[in-house]
Amino acid sequence: MIRKADGSPLIQAGRTAIMGILNATPDSFSDGGLFIAVSKAVDQVAKMVDGGADIIDIGGESTRPGASPVSAEEEVDRVNPIIEAVSQRFRVMISVDTSKAAVMQSAVNAGADMINDVRALQQDGALHTAAELAVPVCLMHMQGQPQSMQDEPAYTDVTTEVREFLSERVSKCVEAGIELDNLILDPGFGFGKTRAQNFQLLNELDDIRLHSLAVLAGLSRKSLIGQTLDLEVSERMPASIALALLAVSNGANILRVHDVKETSQAVRMLEAVVKEKKQRAQMS
Repeated sequence: MIRKADGSPLIQAGRTAIMGILNATPDSFSDGGLFIAVSKAVDQVAKMVDGGADIIDIGGESTRPGASPVSAEEEVDRVNPIIEAVSQRFRVMISVDTSKAAVMQSAVNAGADMINDVRALQQDGALHTAAELAVPVCLMHMQGQPQSMQDEPAYTDVTTEVREFLSERVSKCVEAGIELDNLILDPGFGFGKTRAQNFQLLNELDDIRLHSLAVLAGLSRKSLIGQTLDLEVSERMPASIALALLAVSNGANILRVHDVKETSQAVRMLEAVVKEKKQRAQMS
């Protein structure tokens, strides 16, 4: 069972976990350059924890469409000081957003509690390292690579193909010695998908679930909102919250978001209404 920093279960019936995004990068699509300094990063984490974050996801390499790769050394230099500062100050679960084995190893040594990998442990050494570290891992689907993934994404059936990919990665993880209960599934909204494909995945989100594993949805401020509503990144919070609520209704257990307080309030309200409906149904 995946547990939060306070020892309580991360995934609980009727409660969605909130993962707050902290990009220690100069070029992320939404908050690039804002939280590179440790002091600013810590202040932002304080706001997210107060706003209801269960997990803080710290990344040192942008994976937005067209992003350029960085070395493992640079990635470590960006994330480790923040991970160390956050782990010392807050009782919150810390996730490192990386695909590199060396960064995984270093970040967990610095205080990270889980790995969030957009490449689903396919990079050299990542699978073996994750198995040795024995921490929870989020496996995400991505067609192609960040530099070109949005050029011409193509699927026969996106939900079926995402599920098949995640099933194959889960099998590889279990074969490598990773506990099944330590795995989380992410369909990879916006990572090599058109707007229509993203919409299909959202509508069929529960269909990607395997072995009752938790499902993570990352829709916050994504380009599909801009494409649909013609909104700049800074204007996308209301639509992001709408998509978050749809994701929860369709089976998401974890939401990866920029606007933690606002999303958390919306989700807790939804959960309260659903809980009341279930209680009335049981009494009738």
